[in-house]
Amino acid sequence: MTHIAELRVSYRYLKEHPWVVQGITGFLSAYFMEHPGFQVQKHFDELETGTHVWICDIPPNMKVLRLLRRLKEDIPLCHYTQLETQASTCPQYLIDSPDTEPE
Repeated sequence: MTHIAELRVSYRYLKEHPWVVQGITGFLSAYFMEHPGFQVQKHFDELETGTHVWICDIPPNMKVLRLLRRLKEDIPLCHYTQLETQASTCPQYLIDSPDTEPE
């Protein structure tokens, strides 16, 4: 059984690196080919915040932080943080510029 995680990219990071949406989408497509069970359910732009969001199915034996470390090698300098969420929601990871304070 899979679980769901959200990968988010901040508006600020997207303004600095406009091509990163295509880069992350391509990376996630390749990751799908490498890891059976991994899948992007949905990709959308959150209009009120300008954040891009990928909702992903994560197989139980896959670690999201490993995926983020590999992704970091393919995109410009950044940091990622796990956002605080309610227990009933899926984990959310925000990719942002390295000069910003984690939320």
